[in-house]
Amino acid sequence: MTTAKVALVTGAGTGIGKASAIALAKAGYSVVLAGRRLEPLQQAAREAEAQGARAVAVATDVGDHAQVKALFAKTKQAFGRLDVLFNNAGMGTPAMPLEDLSYEQWKAVVDVNLTGPFLCTQEAFRIMKDQTPRGGRIINNGSISAYAPRPFSAPYTATKHAISGLTRASSLDGRAYDIAVGQIDIGNAATEMTERMKAGVLQPDGTTRAEPRMDVEHVANAVVHMASLPLDANVLFMTVMATKMPFVGRG
Repeated sequence: MTTAKVALVTGAGTGIGKASAIALAKAGYSVVLAGRRLEPLQQAAREAEAQGARAVAVATDVGDHAQVKALFAKTKQAFGRLDVLFNNAGMGTPAMPLEDLSYEQWKAVVDVNLTGPFLCTQEAFRIMKDQTPRGGRIINNGSISAYAPRPFSAPYTATKHAISGLTRASSLDGRAYDIAVGQIDIGNAATEMTERMKAGVLQPDGTTRAEPRMDVEHVANAVVHMASLPLDANVLFMTVMATKMPFVGRG
């Protein structure tokens, strides 16, 4: 067991998830790092431990109900409680016309981007409502796409709009148990996933243009800020974006 607060981050092996897990470790949290691939999770866990934190890596497909249940059972076994869940894991599809997407592509995105956060939120509720001190915080990784789509992104955009609904609904349902739920909507953080933006991104007018990015550490710091609030205060929605990216007025 541990006296430190405990945070669980999904999609923690790379990118925003890794940066956030390490930032939470630096802020004094014990961290559980979940993701599909164990090797990058273990590397991220070592970097978290270098901050003086306890860290546990658990290979998990968040779209698999049994694996999610096992993840939260391991978290409770290792640390005895859960204070923060960052639902960060996500995926998209290659840019293609909506009518060319396969059912399997659609379902894969829905499983990871929507079913996964729901399953993790459900398990977090079960732990947080019964622990002492009671309650905790859940942060969902939305996206700029929760408000404005990119071309040829129907599965990703639909699931990110749905995450906003899940955030609102679980925020309401969590009130009775001192569970605060919020969402961080991120635009163009500099990670492996957005490297392609330097070469150019398809725009709604059919042109391809390079887009500005921002240091992922700004996102990680925002996650830590949301996590560190007392449970009687909540950031329901926050947008963190590269200042000059096409969003306001996109399209």
